[in-house]
Amino acid sequence: MEQIYLDNAATTPMADGVVQVITNEMKNDFGNASSTHQFGRRAREQVDAARKIIAGAIHSQENEIVFTSGGSESNNTAIFGTAQARKNLGRHIITTKIEHPSVLNPMAKLASLGYQITYLDVDETGHISLDQLKKALTPQTILVSVMAVNNEVGSIMPLSEIGRIVAPTQAYFHVDAVQGFGNLDLDVEKMKIDLLSTSAHKINGPKFLGFLYERRGIKLDNLILGGEQELKRRAGTENVPGIAGFGEAVREMRKIDKTALQKRYTMFQDLILSALKKQEIDFEVNGTLKEKVSHHVLNIWLKGIDTYVTLTNLDLAGFAVSGGSACTAGSLEPSHVLTAMYGSESPRLKESIRISFGRLTKKRDVEAFASELAAFAHKKQLKA
Repeated sequence: MEQIYLDNAATTPMADGVVQVITNEMKNDFGNASSTHQFGRRAREQVDAARKIIAGAIHSQENEIVFTSGGSESNNTAIFGTAQARKNLGRHIITTKIEHPSVLNPMAKLASLGYQITYLDVDETGHISLDQLKKALTPQTILVSVMAVNNEVGSIMPLSEIGRIVAPTQAYFHVDAVQGFGNLDLDVEKMKIDLLSTSAHKINGPKFLGFLYERRGIKLDNLILGGEQELKRRAGTENVPGIAGFGEAVREMRKIDKTALQKRYTMFQDLILSALKKQEIDFEVNGTLKEKVSHHVLNIWLKGIDTYVTLTNLDLAGFAVSGGSACTAGSLEPSHVLTAMYGSESPRLKESIRISFGRLTKKRDVEAFASELAAFAHKKQLKA
């Protein structure tokens, strides 16, 4: 049975070019990048080359890029590092109700330590109110942390507008760009972003690798203590093969027209929605498809059909999708994103699935999935 993967918001398959680069590095440049001999120097060259490619992708300087183990570490470093380094300036932080757990859980920890956390509401399209953000800012606010693209419904946050609002204040502006990097054009200078987190495995790169952009002049308390790697900002021997692979993934990503990519994803969405409509399935899209949304994510409410039942049947048929964030897939709790958007009593919370595409997704695979989903939903709703 052919298996078709449509869960790219959870992780993406590594591109062939990335696999080749990583393999070559493991064989040839195995030295420690902190060593001064020729093996170390060759490894250092690969790290520096990747750092240059990545800095160019977000319009930053090379020494503003800190390699980490991934998005969770980058988010934790930005949040805890800011809280500790700036606690004498204030203890108020602003975020949203639909952030990733690697943001929300650190916020909860800081709240237990006496910090005041303001959680911005979102509307039924998954977007915040800029007026609420303006009203929430106080002279004690030290950090505003907002994701670029939501991982469950694809809503794009108004980063440039937020940057302009936060810039005149003392607060740092942190962006979790794990879902945005590769799907949006990001310019940290124009958007006035101070801290930005990403993860390589969301852009067809290796797992357990990411970076944190730290604007020049910002000094955070380190999350990991040890050696003096990454200009003393992140201790630990650099993962040279992974970093080189990350650089290759970014290099390939930069060749892609993001507008054309979004049009392709929209076409994939239309294939699925058209198949459901043809079978007269009772469904609704969670969020919006019209504006300020990344079309690599499609979240659908299949009315009257339990999420677990849908996922199980699709998996048995060879199709991989999800019920929401992979980081909460083992939880019995309903989606905090859909809860924030529609309320805790909405049936959407237990009857929705997330389909997500990547640049390696094939049209024929989406067509096969659309046919299977429509047939399954038709059968289930007919029996209801």
